[in-house]
Amino acid sequence: MNVWQVQMDGNQMMFGSSRRPMFSDQGCNEPFKTYFWCPRRKWFRKEPCPFGSRGECDTYRRMCGSL
Repeated sequence: MNVWQVQMDGNQMMFGSSRRPMFSDQGCNEPFKTYFWCPRRKWFRKEPCPFGSRGECDTYRRMCGSL
């Protein structure tokens, strides 16, 4: 049984069998159809993340305890 998954390989994003270049350097807010990929949660969001980088996300998580 195959499970559809998102993977990052160097500067490539793989959404299932579809492959394309990453738009960001850390894989945050990578668009897929009408959703945005969050590598921290390993899930899709309906709107883009408000943080500009993964460092901002990490700082917020350390200060507040969760996303």
